[in-house]
Amino acid sequence: MYDAFAHIGGYLATGLREVTTDLAALDGSGWWAVVVSYEGKVVCARFDDVRRAPLPPPRGRWGGPGRDAWATSLDREGYERGVRRIRDYIERGEVYQANLCRVLSAPLPSPDVDPLALAARLAEGNPAPYAAVVDVPGLTVVSASPELYLSRRGAVVESRPIKGTGVTADDLLHKDYAENLMIVDLVRNDLGRVAEVGSVTVPSLFAVEEHPGLVHLVSTVRARLDGDAGWPELFAATFPPGSVTGAPKSSALRIINELEPEPRGPYCGAVGWVDADRREGALAVGIRTFWIEHDAIRFGTGAGITWGSDPGREWHETELKAARLIGLASAGRAGDGPRHR
Repeated sequence: MYDAFAHIGGYLATGLREVTTDLAALDGSGWWAVVVSYEGKVVCARFDDVRRAPLPPPRGRWGGPGRDAWATSLDREGYERGVRRIRDYIERGEVYQANLCRVLSAPLPSPDVDPLALAARLAEGNPAPYAAVVDVPGLTVVSASPELYLSRRGAVVESRPIKGTGVTADDLLHKDYAENLMIVDLVRNDLGRVAEVGSVTVPSLFAVEEHPGLVHLVSTVRARLDGDAGWPELFAATFPPGSVTGAPKSSALRIINELEPEPRGPYCGAVGWVDADRREGALAVGIRTFWIEHDAIRFGTGAGITWGSDPGREWHETELKAARLIGLASAGRAGDGPRHR
């Protein structure tokens, strides 16, 4: 087991050199693992030894919590009440869409857990395009994110917001397409603040992507950065990601702060890597993401609320998004679902 390491995007990074909270370091030199919490806490970890490699084998089996040990920051009654409250705000014209999330948490049977063991379980039972493990002093994150927040290759940046979830494509409703379009417009506007004039495009709209146990509606927004814009400016213009906040973003952020009783932490933040020397990187939205703190494991789940939202259906969407991952992280047979308190 490494003292500190990251495995992201097919890269294994060891030999931790430094940790900083300064996003400007990502425009300097070196290869960095990056985790930014939804609340804006930045951890950038620079590693000296970075190579293409598969996920390293864990020390042993994953020792997760029992399936009945998970508690939720919002129970069904509280979540559905929050959905109705957001619909009231929409009716008054204060917001068009807002994400409502809840955090699931459970005590770990032992504080000495191996994040690689959980990552291996997720890789087998829920493979994801932006899977990541980051284990540095004070921070342990294991992610199976399907969503790209920002990629960068030179001056070209891209975002692939997800809005719309169902068991199959036939489950997607008009509400899902409308919600996706609203967030695409928000991401276009966000990127437009740091892009060359006229360079923001939407190469793909409403693509249906299949993931383990569900489907998502995904669009792609692309832009060319203005010459003076770097990673701090990109984050200032686009963070938190629009797909996990809402539109208008300022109103959605205020409503989220009012309705959600616990901080989201790395959930709905950013998890990924940046190669400053090559001016490349890929940061996922921190969804389908576990983090370990204070001898407990945490996981977030949520749904985008619009005027067309049904409170019960939105609750079930949060259950659908959580069930497979929580089952994999729990003790017992991999894939068993949670029993929320």
